[in-house]
Amino acid sequence: QVQLVESGGGLVQPGGSLTLSCAASGRTFSEYAMGWFRRAPGKDREFVSALTWNGAKTGYANAVKGRFTISRDNTKNTLYLQMNSLKPEDTAVYYCAVDISRYLWDSFPTGIYDYDIWGQGTQVTVSS
Repeated sequence: QVQLVESGGGLVQPGGSLTLSCAASGRTFSEYAMGWFRRAPGKDREFVSALTWNGAKTGYANAVKGRFTISRDNTKNTLYLQMNSLKPEDTAVYYCAVDISRYLWDSFPTGIYDYDIWGQGTQVTVSS
């Protein structure tokens, strides 16, 4: 069964850090762009960050630029999101996703409907 499983979420104080992981199983996704999205309470799911199949290009939402870092380890079939200087407004369920429609694409999508496979999400709560 093909699936993505996120981990690493939790409760953290403002200004703290967390690292999310997204492990793929059932097949390899090393040739495809991957991304992170989040859904805050009462809001729609939104783009957070994405990167190309080889990690050479990355992109971030303005709200997280300079604080979050996306990366991947294709030997481990795992995607990461390092989150620093966390703010209460970062509180959300975080989802990883993969776009399997564009093989070895030299870019990445930022739209929700461009991604084909999603994880179940991991809760991140930033509160004192």
